[in-house]
Amino acid sequence: MLTILIGLLLFFTFCFLSAIHIYWGLGGKWGANAAVPTKANNQKVMNPKLVECFVVALGLLGFGLFILITAQILSFNLPNWLMKYGLWTISTIFILRAIGEFKYVGFFKKIKLTQFGQLDTKYYSPLCLVIGLLVTALAVMR
Repeated sequence: MLTILIGLLLFFTFCFLSAIHIYWGLGGKWGANAAVPTKANNQKVMNPKLVECFVVALGLLGFGLFILITAQILSFNLPNWLMKYGLWTISTIFILRAIGEFKYVGFFKKIKLTQFGQLDTKYYSPLCLVIGLLVTALAVMR
């Protein structure tokens, strides 16, 4: 039962995040300026376009579907190597994102006073850590 609850929570989280990236890819402006790391002078570190946003959106949606399969909410045959290492890979991705790259992103970033930096500290990095830990819990429960 706990596996199903965690699986559904993660699935809906990944769907929501995927939808936001699709919205941004299609040119949506809400939240877009606060979602990209910036230098201390508020210059964007990157400027993601449609393709980059859609790649991230599809990846997040794929993670969500994989979670449903591994939580046995959705039945689908996947290769054994994917079933064995998939959850650990997703968990690692999100925990490393929470830790960050030590300059613009993550708990240990140096540039913290930009709009992105403050939101990353309050919301984005903690969300990534929680996702990583929940996925780890699913992996352990398997």
